[in-house]
Amino acid sequence: MLKVAVVGCGNISPTHILGVLAFPELASLVALCDIVPERAERRAQEFIAEPERDNVAIYSHIDQVLARDDIDLVTIATPPSTHAELTIAALKAGKHVLVEKPMAPSLTECDAMIAEADRSGKSLSVVSQNRFRNDIAELKAVIESGLLGPIAAIQVDSAWWRGLTYYDLDWRGTWESEGGGPTLNHAIHHLDLTAWLLDGAPESVAALMTNAWHENSEVEDISAAILQYPKALASIIASVVHHGQPQRITVLGRDATIEQPWLVRSDIADGSGYPAEFGNVELVAKIEALRAALPPLTHQGHTAQIGDVLSAIATGRPPAISGADGRRTVEIVTAIYEAAIDKVVVDLPIPHDDPWYSGTALLEKAPRYFTKTGFNTEPQAPSSAKAARWEH
Repeated sequence: MLKVAVVGCGNISPTHILGVLAFPELASLVALCDIVPERAERRAQEFIAEPERDNVAIYSHIDQVLARDDIDLVTIATPPSTHAELTIAALKAGKHVLVEKPMAPSLTECDAMIAEADRSGKSLSVVSQNRFRNDIAELKAVIESGLLGPIAAIQVDSAWWRGLTYYDLDWRGTWESEGGGPTLNHAIHHLDLTAWLLDGAPESVAALMTNAWHENSEVEDISAAILQYPKALASIIASVVHHGQPQRITVLGRDATIEQPWLVRSDIADGSGYPAEFGNVELVAKIEALRAALPPLTHQGHTAQIGDVLSAIATGRPPAISGADGRRTVEIVTAIYEAAIDKVVVDLPIPHDDPWYSGTALLEKAPRYFTKTGFNTEPQAPSSAKAARWEH
């Protein structure tokens, strides 16, 4: 039976807590840790029933967690700027780690985290919970089937809406502590999925960004990026200014197009090359049949990924999502920021001696669109479950 500690008890922590509790045959939750211990106490009261609650220790510092020899896995749900330090400390203490996305603000920090995992022999997984969704699994299965033909493009709307008070939380809305705006902290989901669906990182990146109206935040609130693959393009809009949060992924193949939310189309040409009146109904039927035959996932989201990590530790296999996966997404985000700020096309991989690699260039060059205002230290829970499956 694996013993697990959750470090960081803000808005995302319930998904970690409930994810561990969903697998009583594999693990038990033994500790909650937060620099404000009252937050950890509240999470225990909210999500852990008696008498199990009596077995969960409350700590105010990660050192108290790491001092325990019986803890096997630490899940880290703290602000991004703390991920590298806490992850490395946990790995050095001999703990397996599941860390929230983004993995870290810089590639240098990502490398240090991966190096420590390799040295310690412990597993490191980065949260990418949206790979564990039925609708995303459908996209991946259809792409891998070859029924779409060669992929020409993926179009992604990572569309969110956040009011001004969202950035009143003390660590949000600054380049130093949050690491960026929706490009990093919201589109991280979609950028991971784009690279996963296209089986790798792009060759180059072009981008633009601005802050349209979040006047209490230094960082961007909308960006647009184009990722160049050998024979495909991916376009990504990342924002917190879209009313209604109309998120969409469109995969354009030579023979058919599929979308999430689910839609499939397949055109054929008439004699002059224009779309014929009726499309390729046989191909559409094959794609629909493939989708219908896919078994539903037993668990989805954070719960599914936590289950995968627990199973990986128990059986000695690598987790489905590695530190390298998390690093790849951070590199794409870094390239988007470099392209937008320096107004250049950025080739990947980013060289080790590039100041963008270490994160120093971002802190030195990033525009401070507005002066950060509002410093509420208590995270506010979202009032709606709308688009919650993408939440971070």
